[in-house]
Amino acid sequence: MKNTPFTTIHISLGAKMAEFAGYNMPISYSSINEEHHTVRNNAGVFDVSHMGEFILRGNKALDLIQRITTNDAAKLTNGKAQYSCLPNNTGGIVDDLLVYCVEENKTYLLVVNASNIEKDWNWINSFNTEGVEMENISDRTGLLAVQGPNAVKYMQELTDMDITNLKYYTFAKGAFAGVENVLVSATGYTGAGGVEIYFDDKDGAGEKIWNEIFRVGAPHGLKPIGLAARDTLRLEKGFCLYGNDINDTTSPLEAGLGWITKFTKDFNGRALLEVQKANGVTRKLVGFEMIDKGIPRHDYRIVDANNNDIGVVTSGTQAPSLGKAIGMAYVAKEYCAEGSEIFVQVRDKALKAVVVKMPFV
Repeated sequence: MKNTPFTTIHISLGAKMAEFAGYNMPISYSSINEEHHTVRNNAGVFDVSHMGEFILRGNKALDLIQRITTNDAAKLTNGKAQYSCLPNNTGGIVDDLLVYCVEENKTYLLVVNASNIEKDWNWINSFNTEGVEMENISDRTGLLAVQGPNAVKYMQELTDMDITNLKYYTFAKGAFAGVENVLVSATGYTGAGGVEIYFDDKDGAGEKIWNEIFRVGAPHGLKPIGLAARDTLRLEKGFCLYGNDINDTTSPLEAGLGWITKFTKDFNGRALLEVQKANGVTRKLVGFEMIDKGIPRHDYRIVDANNNDIGVVTSGTQAPSLGKAIGMAYVAKEYCAEGSEIFVQVRDKALKAVVVKMPFV
């Protein structure tokens, strides 16, 4: 397994560690509920250095991004970012990603999922027919996500950049915690506010940043948080997780990602998705709450009152903020309306649930 700049710190703090996307990652430090509430109500720090980062440079960099992503990157100006996805040739999704505009029409940072780094690199490179300079900086890039309603207040003490007024999906570059050339963004995967801190992992930068973050935050209750709470936090906000809620067989339109699918430009797979939009999808990703007692899990069957298959659970958990079990699932379009009654097949029982509007909180 690979390590992040913080692996030894996690182990020294007694974190429960496990393999994730080839990395030795902290799953939890205390309890999932405690860590979840820490982020929702105060602030917590996630090590997400396993994520992948690619730099695209050159006069044709934007053109390449436009051809491989569904969103319209031409709208990005310096210091802005956007959520997007890489469509494949069959209407599915290679990956979802973030696109950061470092220098308009010249330099872009793409942030991809850890499990898809090699896959995404090869996919993007296959479209690079005009000499765009591509650099995979994943192995040398550290990334901490400081999330929660008080996160920015604590982190502002460590930089002269005005991160207090960073708007959603914007970023700044400068010195942070005594380390130069740090990128601080406000894209967030918890829905609780906060910032993400990207840095070049050299000369002990990671340990220095970690120590400074906790120097200013720990007295106020800032805590390290594991990936388990990251999953419950993102699910409460209805954010998709690649490999669970979206993958190579799910289309962005089925997944409710029509808002990042812009038919005002040409992109790979556009024709297939245009047909799907015109004809309508046969299934949709919806949120649901359990009525009967039980916790839905990935790949559990969804059935109707007559036990006919109508869908499948993609993500599910006992939501700490709600005190009830929730989930996301692809269901037949006839059962997508808010208030629709569905049943989750848990072992040999069909447990009643109801379709609800997302986000859950």
